[in-house]
Amino acid sequence: MMTPKIADFLARNRPRTPCLVVDLDKVEENYRHLRRALPRAEVYYAVKANPAVPVLKRLCGLGSRFDAASIFEIEDCLAVGAAPSDISFGNTIKKADHIARAHRLGVGLFAFDAAEELDKLAEHAPGARVYCRLLVDNEGAGWPLSRKFGCSARMAADLLVRARDSGLVPHGVSFHVGSQQTDPGRWEAAIARAAMVFTDLRERGVELGLLNLGGGFPARYRDSVPGIDAFGEAITEAMHRHFGNAMPETLIEPGRGIVAEAGVLESEVVLVSRKDPDDEARWVYLDIGKFGGLAETMDESIRYDFATDRDGDPMGPVHIAGPTCDGADILYEKTAYRLPLTLKAGDRVRIDSTGAYATTYASVGFNGFAPPSEYYL
Repeated sequence: MMTPKIADFLARNRPRTPCLVVDLDKVEENYRHLRRALPRAEVYYAVKANPAVPVLKRLCGLGSRFDAASIFEIEDCLAVGAAPSDISFGNTIKKADHIARAHRLGVGLFAFDAAEELDKLAEHAPGARVYCRLLVDNEGAGWPLSRKFGCSARMAADLLVRARDSGLVPHGVSFHVGSQQTDPGRWEAAIARAAMVFTDLRERGVELGLLNLGGGFPARYRDSVPGIDAFGEAITEAMHRHFGNAMPETLIEPGRGIVAEAGVLESEVVLVSRKDPDDEARWVYLDIGKFGGLAETMDESIRYDFATDRDGDPMGPVHIAGPTCDGADILYEKTAYRLPLTLKAGDRVRIDSTGAYATTYASVGFNGFAPPSEYYL
């Protein structure tokens, strides 16, 4: 939702569109709320959600740690003052030279989910702590992660033994229940599966110390979602149920849940049209679309909320699309959206909860359109 600080900035400055405006105080508020909801878990901010320097600086100052998906994100975190020991190289798909660079920079915690990746880590990050990502169900997630990441519990146990035998430190396991996960109960089965791996490894002489609970904490878009406290309670109960008094170190990797609701995209209507005089639904074309940063509208998965200066006028059904000449650049055609009947070219449209991914998904210049400009308040 738009904060007073963002509203004042947009009213005073009328910046050129498209642009993203982020309230850093809201970022801090979300971070602190997460810490209260899960006090035992260390927060490793998922840098990929929004790697802007002001965001990283604010979170670093609050004591956040960082989950990096690339060597470049690692370098960005170090540049704002993060300690190498506070960074996890959480991508399970890494180039060997990027592993070596991260290790030289002092990063000592790495994810993996395959034998070949483990071999790369043993060669290029000897002695590092490693954790294996489990493949878990993503049902209930608005943005599922499919089968691209993770492996079975049996394979994870074997790989962690192999890690020990390769000179690495088998530190733990991780999972991810899917981005924009709206069901707090989805962590239950994943935690149970992780606990089985801990038990299996203990019987094989390997003591694990870390459980990475992943990200997935949702933001409010068009529809309401449970508050973070509901997720904290569900996760805490599941941890006690499956680990009892033998509680491991835990960490979480929130991205969307920290920055999404802190940002608003300001856009402009380029065209309003109909395909036939008898069509009830109009087509509203904005100056931002899938290739400008709204890639999560693919399959209409993430359904953003829109606001205009004409809200309060009579409404009618619309399809919403971007400005490019690509036929795939349609945001919403199946989902029922309604916008003011008075809407016309030149009007401003605000897209709420776009602080996560809207800039990092933007192309560098498809059709010549530049990515959104960014303002951090």
